[in-house]
Amino acid sequence: MLKVEEQQPVEFSSALMAKFDEIVKRYPEGRQKSALLPILHEVQAELGWLSTDAMNKVAAYLDIQDIEVYEVASFYTMYFLKPQGKYTLEVCRTGPCCLVGAEKLMSHIENRLGVKENEVTPDGLFSWRGVECLAACGYGPVLQIGPEYTFYENLDEEKVDKLIEDLRRK
Repeated sequence: MLKVEEQQPVEFSSALMAKFDEIVKRYPEGRQKSALLPILHEVQAELGWLSTDAMNKVAAYLDIQDIEVYEVASFYTMYFLKPQGKYTLEVCRTGPCCLVGAEKLMSHIENRLGVKENEVTPDGLFSWRGVECLAACGYGPVLQIGPEYTFYENLDEEKVDKLIEDLRRK
C-alpha cells in the first residue's frame, strides 16, 4: 500500500505549469505520459516531496490515472513521499560500504542529527536515509547529499560532522 504523508492542498505555480507545458512538448502528440518522470522531478524540486494531492494534480494534467503516478513515484527511490529536510543525506548501505563502516556512519548520523532514518530535524534542515548502491564500492563508505546530490567518499565520523556543520552555515 502506498504510504504518503499528507499536507494542505497544493497549488502549482504558473512557472511550474509553464515547465510542464514545455516538458510535454518534447514528446509526440498522444504520448504525454512520457513526461511523467521529468514532471515529477519538477514538482519535487518546487515542493520538496510528492504529496498525494500533488501526484493527483500531475495525473490530471497528463490525463492519466492517479495510480499510474503513484506506481512511478513509489517505485523510484529518488522521489520522496514524505517531507524531507532541506538537505537529505543518503548513505550507501550495501555490502562493500557496510564492510568499511557504513552502518557505524548511519548510527553516527542518527545520533548527530537527533532523528531516525526518514525523519526531519526540528529546524527542517536535515533528513537522512540508507540507500542502495551508489556505485563507488572502492571508495566507501559513501554518501550523497540532495537536493544537488553532491557525492562524498571515504567517509568517517569526523568528515560527516564537518559536512553537517558546513551545511548548517550555508
